[in-house]
Amino acid sequence: MMKALFSNPFLLDSVRSMAEVAVVVAALLFGTVRVLRHPVGRGRLKQIFSSRGARVSFGVLLFFLLIALLDSIRLPVYEIRAGERRIVKTETLLEKLYHPAREETLSAPLATVTLEGYRSRPLKGRHILGTDLNGNDVLLQALKGVRTALIIGGLTVVIVIPLGILFGVLAGYFGGRVDDLITYVFSTIESVPEILLLICLMKLMGQGLTQLCIAMGITTWVGLCRVVRGETLKLRELPFVQAARALGAGAFSILRRHIIPNVMHIVLITAILRFSGLVLSEAILSYLGIGVEPGTGSWGAMIDQARNDLARDPVVWWSVTAAGTMLFILILAANVFGDRVRDVLDPRLQGRRV
Repeated sequence: MMKALFSNPFLLDSVRSMAEVAVVVAALLFGTVRVLRHPVGRGRLKQIFSSRGARVSFGVLLFFLLIALLDSIRLPVYEIRAGERRIVKTETLLEKLYHPAREETLSAPLATVTLEGYRSRPLKGRHILGTDLNGNDVLLQALKGVRTALIIGGLTVVIVIPLGILFGVLAGYFGGRVDDLITYVFSTIESVPEILLLICLMKLMGQGLTQLCIAMGITTWVGLCRVVRGETLKLRELPFVQAARALGAGAFSILRRHIIPNVMHIVLITAILRFSGLVLSEAILSYLGIGVEPGTGSWGAMIDQARNDLARDPVVWWSVTAAGTMLFILILAANVFGDRVRDVLDPRLQGRRV
């Protein structure tokens, strides 16, 4: 039975689809549980959600996460062939819940016929945001881009955090040659424009969600590493670290018990604020044609495919507008929530809290 499972490409695709989101959700749940276990963490959460903007933006992010989960659960579609019931394809739960008819060509939002000049014919159904040149529902495409954006942002952050913490605390605490080596590595990476480095890495590794997350992780960890290193340089000179060293505590014990817990607020703030930049980078790379694989829902790919539509007469504006609006809402929600987290957790902003 296991052999049959792993030899079926449709089932393998379903497992991979759910695994990518499962990693992100598991990381979120792990972090939430860790915070809720401590009274101080619960107090910080209350402060964060005391802001109406934080509550609204968090609700928007949860809505996007729900869409991503619905688009990750794949269900088999069976067909009887030669007297046998076989899986011919898979559909996501999102496609099951919202399954608009496929049309022949372009149609405007809520139109009843295809666009004038494109063999005007009656539509099989109404489409809230119209259809593209291939007759695909634009709203469904925009919703399917949510999953890609959250996986890119979430999975890359999962890669970046361990690397940034590890090399940052090692460089800051030990100094000397260790610091010189790590500083040389991240300074070299930072000297190359991020988009150019991403393009080179994607050309080497090929297109795909996993490859894109790895490429972004390679280019993004250096920023977190630099911030953690600077904070560690300050912490290692504080009295409680000096006392632990005088009592005979080992270096790695000090890092685990005293340094890392005291840099986690910086890690959390940086990760949340960096999330929106990762989503935007994915859209740019997909627009350039070197991001996710063809056929994968992506706002950047939607914008790339629809750029010629803006030169048509009449102008086909709905594909670009749908992708741009979804991208704007997600980035705005992430930035508003990230700003509130920074206001609560950053010690330098203690007096500015509201």
